Parts: sequence; structure tokens; C-alpha cells
Amino acid sequence: MQKTYTPKKQDLEPKWFIIDAEGKVLGKIATLVADTLRGKNKPIFTPHMDCGDFVIIINAEKVTLTGNKLDQKMYYSHSGYKGGLKTVPARKMLAEKPTKILQEAIKSMLPKNRLQKTFMNKLKLYVGAEHPHEAQQPTPLEVK
Repeated sequence: MQKTYTPKKQDLEPKWFIIDAEGKVLGKIATLVADTLRGKNKPIFTPHMDCGDFVIIINAEKVTLTGNKLDQKMYYSHSGYKGGLKTVPARKMLAEKPTKILQEAIKSMLPKNRLQKTFMNKLKLYVGAEHPHEAQQPTPLEVK
């Protein structure tokens, strides 16, 4: 009889990847990063475990949105009070909080369970080309 292999915590060796978001499409970056954070690109992927890698995204302010999304896409937040719905267009969000756009896109592509916070902690977003993770020697990850 065959047994299903389940990786142990000590079998997992997370790697570090870096993505330059300059001129790249938001959705393509988000899908690649979400799969890498979960570890879906590995042969030992297990849905109930954290098998993923760390991802660093630099130049987050230079990400592009296709079509009319800069003006038509809205980001919503609610204060919890009546009439407390706030809407912010993508153009304004990109100017004020450029990392928030990538963070929301990636978070929405991850599973809505306890592992989501673990995956999001492995994501490092930076405005500009500088980041403090040179010691980890991240390998570049190419967005198609």
C-alpha cells in the first residue's frame, strides 16, 4: 500500500525571492507572489502547511494597472459605524500608499484561514529599489 508523503517542519527550507515591480502588471505580480508564498510551485506542497518562501517586492510605486483601472477601481474600508464606508480610487491609493495596492491584491488571492497571516508575514514590500534583506541573498523571480 502506498503512503502519502507529508513534509515535516524540519524538511522545509524557505528561500528568498525578489521581484522588481517596475512596469509590471499588478495582477500578474499578485498571482505569482501568492503562489510562491503558499509554496504551490514546490513538489512537496501541502495545503494545510506553510511550505512557502519569502518574497521581497521593490519599486512597488511603479506597478501598472491595465485599462481604466487607475480611475475606475475603488478600494473600500468601513469604520464600523453607520455611514462609515470610505472609497478611495486606485490612482489616489497608488500616490499615497503604493504598497497597500500590492498587499490587498496578494492578500485576496491567499486562502481565508489561519495561514493567511503567516503567508503575509513572509511578504516584504518596499517603495524604491532599496531593501534591508541583502544578507538573505534573494534570487530574482521573473514576472511573465
